Amino acid sequence: MTAGLDVSHVLAAQQTIAGHVSRTPLLASEPLSAAAGTPVHLKHEQLQITGAFKLRGATNALLNLSEAERERGVIAVSTGNHGRGLAHAARQLGLRAVICMSTLVPDNKIAAIRALGAEIHIAGASQDEAEQEATRLIEAEGLTYIPPFDHRDVIAGQGTIGLELVEDLPELATVIVPLSGGGLLGGIALAVRAARPDAQIIGVTMKRGAAMHASLQAGKPVPVTETRTLADSLGGGIGLDNRHTFALIRDLVDQVVLLEEDEIAEGIRHAYRKEGVVLEGAAAVTIAAVLSNAIRPAGPTALVLSGRNIDISTHHEIVGNSSP
Repeated sequence: MTAGLDVSHVLAAQQTIAGHVSRTPLLASEPLSAAAGTPVHLKHEQLQITGAFKLRGATNALLNLSEAERERGVIAVSTGNHGRGLAHAARQLGLRAVICMSTLVPDNKIAAIRALGAEIHIAGASQDEAEQEATRLIEAEGLTYIPPFDHRDVIAGQGTIGLELVEDLPELATVIVPLSGGGLLGGIALAVRAARPDAQIIGVTMKRGAAMHASLQAGKPVPVTETRTLADSLGGGIGLDNRHTFALIRDLVDQVVLLEEDEIAEGIRHAYRKEGVVLEGAAAVTIAAVLSNAIRPAGPTALVLSGRNIDISTHHEIVGNSSP
């Protein structure tokens, strides 16, 4: 058991969220298999109902709340996708949802959350400042806080992706996952380590404001300066009082890789031109890591494509670039 969590929590989450989320496909990629020299499969989590994996953890967290917690309504801090997942799950359950975000969150993600009926609060120029607004609202209105990653039920919900990976690819040898606060990578690592203890588990993030990487280097959670990046969903700190995900990533993950912005853009282009899918930068980092040779996977490999919620004008600009 790591950070008070083990695979039993993920298995329980799988039962809890069944029927509420999509079981997304794992499909072979001929172009990436050729580039990597080993079979590469893509976990198309961008096909999730809300366009990103976050729906799994948000749904599991809400379904595990007490009746009193539900009645108070829920609140979250988000870079976009957690807020959208929570807003969707709350609407399905008839709950009030309040989402706090910083000015760094793209307009398309804010609009999508508002369309689901959630109340929007934009506060500050960082995830930490949005967190301060959430704290104020919790104290004033008694709302129930659902963190974007450092929460047992959220982590277990994201870990259901790992269960599906080993079910669909029993010979899985390498799994490559986007990394931000560590809820997705930590949950998947719990599931994969239980079934494939020798598998290589690798996290990928951007060089700009890589909070978990900086914290791992320091041996403890540390603050980082947020800045704009194509991988906007991977922004934000991990919390100086981090209870779960720092330990999960430290203990279960083999490697963390950092990417430049042009490498992330190439991942977005490849996804559209060669795989026929629209991905946001945070999801394209796994493809980018293979294309740039930042990772040379061994054996049957799965890349998690975490979401598709990119601003469409940004996507047009990137894929219309003349780069090969």
